[in-house]
Amino acid sequence: MNKKYICYAAGLGAMLALASCESSEPKSSSGSLTPDSGRFVIAATTTGSGNSTPVLLTSESVDSGEVSAIGNGLVTNSASQWIFHKNHLYGLTYNQGNAGLSRSFYLGADGQMHPRDMEYKVSRFTSYGTYDNDIMLTSTGDGPTAQADANGYLPKTLLATYLDVEAETSRSNDTSTGLYSLENYLGNGEYVTLSGLLQQGSRLYCGVVPMGLSRYGAAAEQGKWVRPGYEHLVATADGGSNSSAYKKGELPGSQYPDECVVAIYDDNTLLRPKFARTSRISFPSGRFKSQYYQSIWADDKGDIYVFSPSYAKTMSSPLQRTSLPAGVCRIPKGATDFDDYYCNLEELSGGKSFMRCWPAGGSRFLLTMYSRPLDSTVTTSLTATQVAIFDAATKRLSYVSGLPSDVTSLGGNAMLHNGKVYLAFNVASGNPVLYAIDPLTATATKGAEIAATSVSGIGHLNVKQ
Repeated sequence: MNKKYICYAAGLGAMLALASCESSEPKSSSGSLTPDSGRFVIAATTTGSGNSTPVLLTSESVDSGEVSAIGNGLVTNSASQWIFHKNHLYGLTYNQGNAGLSRSFYLGADGQMHPRDMEYKVSRFTSYGTYDNDIMLTSTGDGPTAQADANGYLPKTLLATYLDVEAETSRSNDTSTGLYSLENYLGNGEYVTLSGLLQQGSRLYCGVVPMGLSRYGAAAEQGKWVRPGYEHLVATADGGSNSSAYKKGELPGSQYPDECVVAIYDDNTLLRPKFARTSRISFPSGRFKSQYYQSIWADDKGDIYVFSPSYAKTMSSPLQRTSLPAGVCRIPKGATDFDDYYCNLEELSGGKSFMRCWPAGGSRFLLTMYSRPLDSTVTTSLTATQVAIFDAATKRLSYVSGLPSDVTSLGGNAMLHNGKVYLAFNVASGNPVLYAIDPLTATATKGAEIAATSVSGIGHLNVKQ
């Protein structure tokens, strides 16, 4: 097995740092691949002698047999998200309150994965997407101290990082100007966070998730933005933990859960948005702990379907709990507002909702479904272990048949390849297994078993030229 690469870090700014790295060469496979040759790449974790080791495995096929780390794979650091973009793989690490080491990889002519030269120290991200050559990471954080109010409260501000895949460089937005303030973003006093970034032409479509009133927003204009009858929701002491932590003086959680807003930007500067709004669905975002999952996707015709799992059903206060079922609406290709398309996904699924979704070709989308309805007893640790195909053209939702019955978790992202959707399933009875899902019939065929403890991502890369 390959030795772990050794990196020598060097700082570059408060949010992001780059470092040059030296790496041990991975063990070559027999033969040499041509530039148009490709391999499946699987981010997995193996366990031996009580130690867990993250590794990137490669395989010519994943439709049968076994993919093993024996004589195959690159040992690497663990990552929170694996993103395939522009024929590269990025392993991005998010650590609450601390910077996590992230880097990118490519497929060599020897059929193995290799680390690239630069290593990134990403402080924080809660959502991500791609735009041209960039992988974009976003989060909401405190603005500069120069923007504090009379109480010393800082406005919530958009923090964006751009990783240029081709140039292997990085940059972040300039928050000192105040142009990236997320306070009163929708005109109701609340701050927001972005969920998912979808490029269509030069435009960028982002889900908007209202977060409630920060201390800055709650104190503004003598409490103007606290709705009558909601005063008791303003925190009287610090509380919560991790991604759900809040401070005295905040009103955590939105006062307006029965609306969906999509911000439409003319480019990737994330400035001067137009807002598409509908009251037929709630926030357009899946949620797991600190991560906000993209639920805005285009079909093959370019129409944008906006999915809402109605995660606000889990709020403890009835005032902040949405009455809207999980559903989907549409922004037609080239438009900046919703049309009259609507589908009640909860009704189709027997009262259940979903955590994540991805395009599955044509007008179809794959949804990872919860096994129980969302309500105020749900915690952020709830997982989705069932899978369904939704056909937006026919408004039909079909649970996928042929999957294992003892799924403990899904292996990260879904991958659309040659008309099939590939997804890894971590199971209680043995090693993770890949399944190929036919979106036309909503049936799954068992593929390769992965000789590992768990799988966290899958994709396909061609040899880097």
